[in-house]
Amino acid sequence: MHDHTHSSDESSQRIGWAFVLNVGFTIIEFVGGLLTNSTAIMADAVHDLGDSLSIGTAWVLSLLSKKEADSSFTYGYKRLSLIGALINGFVLIAGSSWVLLQAIPRLFDPVMPAAEGMLALAILGVAVNGFAAYKLSAGTTLNEKVLNWHLLEDVLGWAAILIVSIVLLVVEAPILDPLLAIGFTLFILFNVTRNTWYAVKLFVQAVPERGLIERVREELSKIPQVASIHHEHAWSLDGESTVYTAHLEMGSAMSAEEQLDAKKQIADLLQKFQFSHTTIELEFPHEDCRDED
Repeated sequence: MHDHTHSSDESSQRIGWAFVLNVGFTIIEFVGGLLTNSTAIMADAVHDLGDSLSIGTAWVLSLLSKKEADSSFTYGYKRLSLIGALINGFVLIAGSSWVLLQAIPRLFDPVMPAAEGMLALAILGVAVNGFAAYKLSAGTTLNEKVLNWHLLEDVLGWAAILIVSIVLLVVEAPILDPLLAIGFTLFILFNVTRNTWYAVKLFVQAVPERGLIERVREELSKIPQVASIHHEHAWSLDGESTVYTAHLEMGSAMSAEEQLDAKKQIADLLQKFQFSHTTIELEFPHEDCRDED
């Protein structure tokens, strides 16, 4: 069994660290962008402002998701963190699209910024965002994974600015700035779109892993008394905690002792999947399934 409470506490702490670092550095970016007259840095500052709002939202939702189950939310509040992942994914897609809209026109009208100031801010940007990304890299929740792409995008963006600023110190080639910005933004956009699509699938209760139902069915079919399996459902609460339910039609009537033995076999076979919650109903010959349409 996983200690989900301990894991949730660590997740909230990691997201909290990322939020504090991101907000602080966003303020520095706005000041630095004005001082260096760099549109690239100002664009990144606006992007980081959106990141800060997203991370803050994710932090609040992550804290709320730790609430215990009650009569209104019988599975608990874990799915709130999934909402955070969706919000962050959409914000990052919108932010990346905005960066592309700003960078593409600069290919045709590049602007020479203050390279020395860019270099100093880039070093600080790589260090701060790199540390925040490192803190979140230990996370396993979908929320943390999406947030990590936020921070990784910032690290790559500042790495691009670092390279460009060094080149601009010796060569007047401002077009390198939008070229690199477009390159890393497209890379991040591809990955965050994939993660966001996965979050959307989980939100509408799609099976969280390809082939999961088939693998579970194969395991349960190993029980000699099981004649067929139907009404199989699997969904994830938050990208980590998976719920599985099924009806098992037994080939013959069973005594109470035989039922207990079958349940023990079911529990042993399902243990490898590490489901957070399972509901298995046994049906016997000539018994109507109450969930049939």
